[in-house]
Amino acid sequence: MSDVKIYLVSGEMMLSHDRFPEWRKFSIYVRAVKPEDAIEKVYSDLGSRHKLKRYHIKIKEVKEVSLDEVDDLRVVRLSMLTKWVKP
Repeated sequence: MSDVKIYLVSGEMMLSHDRFPEWRKFSIYVRAVKPEDAIEKVYSDLGSRHKLKRYHIKIKEVKEVSLDEVDDLRVVRLSMLTKWVKP
């Protein structure tokens, strides 16, 4: 059995921080070993996708969820893999 768990990370991020600041809520399913790794992944993904600094992202809650509760198809399919094939 794998040690990788699925976490639901939710919080707020500030969009358009230079002109008209607006806080938007988000919730993202992340696969990670520890909750700290899930938080780091969210900071990395939102920072690269929306050009945000870490202080523009506020994490409110991190909770472990089961595979049945996940509605992100990408995360479900990654969790169901049994082996990786290197090219």
